[in-house]
Amino acid sequence: MQPRPNHGPRPVFCTIVPPHLLDKLSQTDDPLLADPARRTLETDGSRRQHRRVTALALRPRPPRTSDPVPTKPQRTLYDCRHGTGLPGHKVRGEGDEPTGDASVNRAYAGLGATFDLLLTEFGRSSIDGKGLPLIGSVHYDEKYNNAFFDGEQMVFGDGDGEIFLDFTLAIDVIAHELAHGLTQYTANLDYEGQPGALNESVSDVFGSLVKQYSLGQSAEQGDWLIGAGLLAPRVTGDALRSMKAPGTAYDDDVLGKDPQPASMDDYVETDEDNGGVHINSGIPNRAFYLLATALGGNAWERAGRIWFDVLTGGELAQDADFASFARLTVAAARSRFGEGDEVEAVLKAWSEVGVPTR
Repeated sequence: MQPRPNHGPRPVFCTIVPPHLLDKLSQTDDPLLADPARRTLETDGSRRQHRRVTALALRPRPPRTSDPVPTKPQRTLYDCRHGTGLPGHKVRGEGDEPTGDASVNRAYAGLGATFDLLLTEFGRSSIDGKGLPLIGSVHYDEKYNNAFFDGEQMVFGDGDGEIFLDFTLAIDVIAHELAHGLTQYTANLDYEGQPGALNESVSDVFGSLVKQYSLGQSAEQGDWLIGAGLLAPRVTGDALRSMKAPGTAYDDDVLGKDPQPASMDDYVETDEDNGGVHINSGIPNRAFYLLATALGGNAWERAGRIWFDVLTGGELAQDADFASFARLTVAAARSRFGEGDEVEAVLKAWSEVGVPTR
């Protein structure tokens, strides 16, 4: 089968909390846990359908060749006031002083940190490369247990306070969701099966890179957790996912055990969650972790650059599988760094998770 090329941005609805987790919560006997989960699933379903319909009418913005590429972010934050109308009420614009709302200020800072990493380390102005304004809405819905990127903006719930806390608490969650926009404007990976898992993994990678970049951490110092700080005290777990050790992020009486596999030996075949996009992403996640820690230093300088080169290089097909992506990372490492430690580390990382590179 010939790979399908990229035919321009096709916005999808991407959430940080996978449907299988919310579905499990919705089936508990405790209404404090089940009701917010059911409401979140219903809201997500409605938003997902809305995105499928409106995406058909969206067209990429024509390039403004006469305009200089912005070197500073253009952020606007809104407060939904626990409603579902988007974007909500404007509460902070670019350059405005911090507000008295910590959620607004965290979202503002997280969007800025993502813009900063993309521009400073990768030479890209915003997620579209042309300085696209970044829009975020906080306090979405009542006890909404998710955060999402809908193709146009970021949205954050406050959580139910029982299982999930405020979704602006984790900067990697902010960056993760915004990175779906980066994928949308570059490789435009399908959101199902292996390309969908790659889509999710790329967002986890850039989420971790932004967190480490903002904290001044090396690859060895990073915790490689996605969503650390999101789980409420009653939950037995550290985060939503672990790139270092997929399958170990949580093991809770209510949430169950983290189902992510760490290698192709345990690849999960499922019809749920668009073919397990939030589950099988653990495999390329671990490959990136292995590469970054093998190379050492700052993960965005070599490992992150290789992933960025593949994402933006124009050769990654929308329906790429893990092996196709892996082969391109080898080529990207060789092209940028020559025959050296980088190529050897890339080959070893994919070998350890069982993904072929030839």
